[in-house]
Amino acid sequence: MSQYQRLFLMVGGDMRHTPALERAAALAHATGAALHICAFIEEVDTLGVISGDEFLNQTREQDTRQWLADEATLLHDNGIRVSTDAILTRDLINAVLAQVKEIDPDLLIKDVQHEPAFKRLLFTPLDWQLLRECPCPLHLVSAMHCPLPRVVVAAVDPTHPEHPHDDLNEAVIQTASDLARQCNAELHLLHVCDSARTHMADFGAGTVTMPGFGRDVRKSIHKAFEHLAVRHGVPQERQHFLSAPITRSIADFVEHSRTDVLVMGNHPRKLLERLTGSTTEHLLDHTLCNVLAVKAVT
Repeated sequence: MSQYQRLFLMVGGDMRHTPALERAAALAHATGAALHICAFIEEVDTLGVISGDEFLNQTREQDTRQWLADEATLLHDNGIRVSTDAILTRDLINAVLAQVKEIDPDLLIKDVQHEPAFKRLLFTPLDWQLLRECPCPLHLVSAMHCPLPRVVVAAVDPTHPEHPHDDLNEAVIQTASDLARQCNAELHLLHVCDSARTHMADFGAGTVTMPGFGRDVRKSIHKAFEHLAVRHGVPQERQHFLSAPITRSIADFVEHSRTDVLVMGNHPRKLLERLTGSTTEHLLDHTLCNVLAVKAVT
């Protein structure tokens, strides 16, 4: 049986054929899953300065529904089971989460919404909110080499102090493996060893200066990484163990490899990470990175 039975594609009210729509259609066709497309239209509210807001909102909703109907016809002609809806809302994040709860999809698919840095200082981007609050796996699509993934990379962290590799890493690898199998894609395994962060994680505070410590820690992490790879049948040529600052290294890896989807764990954040954003969240700034975030089991 397919991993995916029901896919949920979230689109805006701008009525464009986007990479996320292309990815959702390709996945639905490959897996036989039903595809539900919902357009979320943010209400125009000029606080009474300009009349006709209600008429404008109704017109936008009607135009969006017609566009969805046209897209659904094309998808149906390609053998995809598809349903559509359009929702007019002033509370976008809660409207999306309500639909996720009602539909209970196996995967939520959405285009990455790139926000300028100054705006992120004032408002939490919608994609970040979804990463933090969406209960189902979330596939954020930025750009694609091809509609159906051909190279799926599972980013694992054998060193994470809060989630042993037997839970979050297993969920990440299983999700990536299932996706790769259904799409006839290659499965790769990636870990970035940030020695500074590892020292802090292991010892809580301070700077470790013991001779050979960094080398020994790296060897231990590498051994745990190789154990994961062997256990899941990932050959050596598809194992990628890097030593560098995490976010930049992953972005560089994606940019210079054939990665179509990067599957990452989405674990609860501490207060500082909520304020500054997690690794997964910051990777969305890089236009070539298509992330599939898997929620940690809590």
